[in-house]
Amino acid sequence: MQTACGRGSNPRGGILFLGTMNSALHWWNKWRHWEEKSSNYILASFLLLRVLGFVYFFAFLSLAVQVVPLIGENGLLPASNFLDFYSSRSSNEFWNLPTIFWLHLSDHALLYLTWFGVILSLVVLIGYANMPLMFLLWLFYLSYVNISQIWLSYGWEIMLLETGFLAIFLCPLWNPRPFAKPPATVIWLFRWFAFRIFFGAGLIKIRADECWRNLTCLYYHYETQPIPNPLSRLLHFAPGWFQKLSVLWNHFIELIVPFFVFHPRKLRIIAGILLISFQLILMASGNFSFLNWLAIVPCIACFDDQFLRKFFPKRMLQNIGHVQQGSQKTHHGYAIAATFLLILVAWLSIPVIANMLSSHQIMNTSFNNLHLVNTYGMFGSVGKERYELILEGTTDTAITQQTQWKEFEFKAKPSNPYKNPPFIAPYQPRIDWQIWFAAMQTPQQNPWLIHLIWKLLHNDESALSLLANNPFPDAPPTFIRVQFYRYTFAPLGNDQSLVWQRELKGTWLPPLSVQTPELKSYIQSYGWDN
Repeated sequence: MQTACGRGSNPRGGILFLGTMNSALHWWNKWRHWEEKSSNYILASFLLLRVLGFVYFFAFLSLAVQVVPLIGENGLLPASNFLDFYSSRSSNEFWNLPTIFWLHLSDHALLYLTWFGVILSLVVLIGYANMPLMFLLWLFYLSYVNISQIWLSYGWEIMLLETGFLAIFLCPLWNPRPFAKPPATVIWLFRWFAFRIFFGAGLIKIRADECWRNLTCLYYHYETQPIPNPLSRLLHFAPGWFQKLSVLWNHFIELIVPFFVFHPRKLRIIAGILLISFQLILMASGNFSFLNWLAIVPCIACFDDQFLRKFFPKRMLQNIGHVQQGSQKTHHGYAIAATFLLILVAWLSIPVIANMLSSHQIMNTSFNNLHLVNTYGMFGSVGKERYELILEGTTDTAITQQTQWKEFEFKAKPSNPYKNPPFIAPYQPRIDWQIWFAAMQTPQQNPWLIHLIWKLLHNDESALSLLANNPFPDAPPTFIRVQFYRYTFAPLGNDQSLVWQRELKGTWLPPLSVQTPELKSYIQSYGWDN
């Protein structure tokens, strides 16, 4: 029989529903109580956002200097071509490839938005942030990551997006005041983020390369990493026992310490100190863009105000006291937003956890279009030898054995054997990093490098801005070739001016000119001959 309550209804169902609602409200109130009574993380939030502002600053600055030569209308890999290609193969472009450049794409738009990002980053860096500001930074960088193809395809790009998204929920909705009480839920999500960064990196090392298991990877790493710095050479020649002990320490930091970010206060603080100090050591050993600075950000969530107040001046601590007095309770809206974020991250973490547990673990991969929760890892395998591509040009009209070749130098990567590697991180010269991969591949796998040669044959100012020199300032070269060298660090204590020893292994790409039919046809096939 049907009643006024509807078909199939019964009193027991109503009682069950009310019981479920009461239980949900009970747990919601307990959650709110935990949020309100948990340790304060006002200083941690302030510090975390400042370091993130620093990272955003260099990320956008790196783009501002390089974005037009790399993906502009006449760039090495034009974003307009990429979007046209993607649009022709996708029915829902914006969702499958989220970027505001679907609305408008031009060199001016690419450039101006990077400088806008630089300005917003500085605002965060000096101590001001709210939800709209942090959302804009995240949206802008997401828009660049999704159209920049290989240039922004590294793990720290999606790591910045995940960090930036979580940071939105640390801030007040509108008030940009330097100190605000964040939801404790978000602090815990940052700890979960730190765990995944380090533990994922540790797992991929153990699984992917035997040299991590037999403790010999650092025999090669300092010499073969993408962009060494001046200390890399010293570390390369450190004693074997030191290298093996360093690998053991790496395994301890990445495979054991991350579990303690969830533990009681003292162990959690020790874990945070160890993880951050590990990143500082990595910064000293090589140029890894803004990766190490970014990995520090979630580790700051290990520290509460009671610990951090020892390192802040009294004047700032007085401001925090006013915030604590004025915000004894977490705002209801913040609690709802933090709960929503917790559920979202938990759901998106399922494939990430499955990947970490898999024997076929992959690294630096997104499982969603917005790159909200990702899997990470660095140097799962380490190269045992270093190879470099050296671009050489000549103004001779014919190639003979007497032809004089002049080298194009890059800003950071090894080329001139007498030039010491620079300290350049957290700034990243994108083309220097990418050519490190090209040396392990074929010309067909690197169309951007063929395009670069075409541009250098025309003395293209935009392309030349990516390099350290122009050996042909008066007239473009008539031919350019790419030589293939093996590089090793020169031993310490001999010729102090010699940094690298190199051995020619062959020609990676034979001499090409603007009249070379194969080159002209290749450029035309990509529509780059305009």
